[in-house]
Amino acid sequence: MTRFPDILHRALFRSFSLLGRRSQGAVLRRYFDWWHRRPDPWRLATDAYEQHKYQTTLGQLPDPAYRRVLEAGCSEGVFTELLAATYPDAEITGVDISEKALERARLRNEKFAGRVRFLHADILEHDLRPGFDLVICAETLYYVGGGDRLRHASHRLTSLLAAGGLLVLVHPWPEATRLHRFADAAPGLSKIAERVERDVHRPFSVSLYRAPGESRAAS
Repeated sequence: MTRFPDILHRALFRSFSLLGRRSQGAVLRRYFDWWHRRPDPWRLATDAYEQHKYQTTLGQLPDPAYRRVLEAGCSEGVFTELLAATYPDAEITGVDISEKALERARLRNEKFAGRVRFLHADILEHDLRPGFDLVICAETLYYVGGGDRLRHASHRLTSLLAAGGLLVLVHPWPEATRLHRFADAAPGLSKIAERVERDVHRPFSVSLYRAPGESRAAS
């Protein structure tokens, strides 16, 4: 069940989506730079629930290796670090709307310099080139608003996939049924798995979608 603080949180960001797309992006950049005025404001690196969610997500990934990986909404790069350690041959790109978060993400992942990079980008307005074998978006889609904004964000994520690439969406349950609905309905995109973790204080879903074509990830 969605907690009351989460409901208020979502209402705030839905109000931002009443702005034009670029204005919404500017407000979100300011908000998250302010939120990251102190390190790790969500305790992503230390909270047991967050670590469980990361390990659950990694455990659902079906391929033994990925060449190009994108993490949309990477924050301070905590999960990026796990991805880089799990897939030592992958080139990984983390994107986030907060430059302050990205500064810490770069420091955290210095040991992976050369194959892990971080870009300041908005998933509604990015100019990333497609061709990723794995695209992960966790705890992010509720920030874009509803309706057309959510449809657009889902389309932008899907459009980044290589042939046979995997899209992974991780969001609170049952809110995930709303947030993932455009991926569920995307032409040619196949939902290959969904794991719902209910026995935690904040239930969540890990949903996996495969793009058409033959995957090159393990080749």
